[in-house]
Amino acid sequence: MHLILFFLFAGFCLAGAINLLVQSHPINSALSLIVVMTSLAVLYLLLGAEFLAAAQVIVYAGAIMVLFVFTVMLLNAGREERTMGSRVYRSVGFPAGVAILACLATVILRTQGMGVAALSDGITTTEDLSRVLFRELLLPFEVTSVLILIAILGAVALARRGHGGDPDESSARYGARGQVARDLTARDHAVRERTAVK
Repeated sequence: MHLILFFLFAGFCLAGAINLLVQSHPINSALSLIVVMTSLAVLYLLLGAEFLAAAQVIVYAGAIMVLFVFTVMLLNAGREERTMGSRVYRSVGFPAGVAILACLATVILRTQGMGVAALSDGITTTEDLSRVLFRELLLPFEVTSVLILIAILGAVALARRGHGGDPDESSARYGARGQVARDLTARDHAVRERTAVK
C-alpha cells in the first residue's frame, strides 16, 4: 500500500509538472504548481519526513502559491502567445534532452548501494532543523522574506501604472492594442447609430 501511494503521488507530481509547462494561461500554470507542491508534501510524508511535509504545505503550497496567484491576477496577465519555435530548438534541444536523461539514468543504474540506510545512522529531528534554519541560516531566510515583499510591491506598482490615470493615456501607452480598441469602439458606435436610424 505504501509503494502504491508513492507511485500514485509521484505520477500526480509528474503530471502537474508537465501540465505546468503545457498550459498557456498563467493561472492554470500556478494551479498545476500547487498540485506539484502538494504531491511532494505527500511524498515527504511517505518517506517519514513529517516536518518537511508540513513545511511544504504551509510555506510552498500555501503562502508562496498564494503570492504567485495574487501577483498573476494583480498584473492581469493574459494568455501566452504560442510560437513555432526555432530550428535550433528542434534540431539540438530535443536530442540534447534525451542524451542528458540517458546519462542520468546510466549513472543512477550503475551506482551501488543507493537507498541503503539504517536507524543507527542517526535521525535528524525537528529541533536540529530548527536550529540550522533559525541560527545558522537566519540571514538567508530573512533575505528571502524581503525579496518576496519587494516582488509584491513591484507587482502592485506595475498594476497601478497599467490601470491608473487617464484612459486615453493608458490606451496610448499600449500602442497598437489601444488603437485597435479605439477602432472597435468607433465601429460599434457606428453600427448602433445605423441600427437606430433603421
